Order: sequence, then structure tokens, then C-alpha cells
Amino acid sequence: MKSCPYPMDALLPHGRPMILLDEVVGRDDTRLVAALTVRAGAPFFEAGRGMAAHVAIEWMAQACGAFVGAEALESGGPVRLGLLLGTRDFKAAVSWFPEGTRVEVTAALVYRDGEMGVFDCMAVADGREAAKAQLTVYQPADTAALLASQGVKVSS
Repeated sequence: MKSCPYPMDALLPHGRPMILLDEVVGRDDTRLVAALTVRAGAPFFEAGRGMAAHVAIEWMAQACGAFVGAEALESGGPVRLGLLLGTRDFKAAVSWFPEGTRVEVTAALVYRDGEMGVFDCMAVADGREAAKAQLTVYQPADTAALLASQGVKVSS
């Protein structure tokens, strides 16, 4: 696994505070590992509890986005919007991720066909698997056309 020269903000099409991952730990041709530390004041944080386990689904989706974002930047292309279409077999071994917990999130590419992809994802905290799921994602080539087809007016 090699290091990633790009900060998380460059790999995802949205901005903070909704970028929930702190950094890319490493990546290769089929996998990306990102990390975050659960902090007070972050979106979805609950005082005295931390972050609920289901928030790991968003961490996993962002790791998938970072994977394709890194591919795009390396090939000279733009980072594009991606959509989470489905989550299969989400399982969590914890109910909450307490404040101060460092979590590593892995997104491993299983299948890709054009604009669709499937990733096996896992969140590891304190050296143990805390959550896992398989995510199906979609990255439209033309986001404006997709939105227009749904009746959403896009201003330029």
C-alpha cells in the first residue's frame, strides 16, 4: 500500500464539516484506507456517547469517494459527485464510537462497470472490526443531466 499525496478535501466533491474523514492512510489499485478521530463538535457527535455505529456507513461511503477521487486526480480528471445507492449486510460490533477513538475505514473495490461500483468496507477501532458493509455506489458522468432528469434546476 502506498501513501496518498492528496488531502481528503481534494478527494471529495463536498466540503467540511461534511467531510468526516481526516486523512488517507494508504491506497493501492483496489483499496483505500482512511482514518478519523471521533471528536466533540463533529457532525453526528452526541455528547457523552460519541458517534452512533450507523455513521460508519457514511465514513465508508466517503472512503469509496476518496478512492475514485484519487483515481481521477492521478489521471488528470476532475473529482466528481458520487451517490450511495445501497448498503448490504451492515453489521456493527459496537453501538457507539466513543470520543477520542481513532477509526480506520477501508474501502476495497469488488466490482466496477462504468458508472457503478461495489466496495467491501470495514471500520476498525482499537484494532478490532467495529463495523462492516458492502456498498453499491454510482458516479454519473454528467451530474447536471442526472439532476435535470429528476426535475432539479441547476444554476450555473
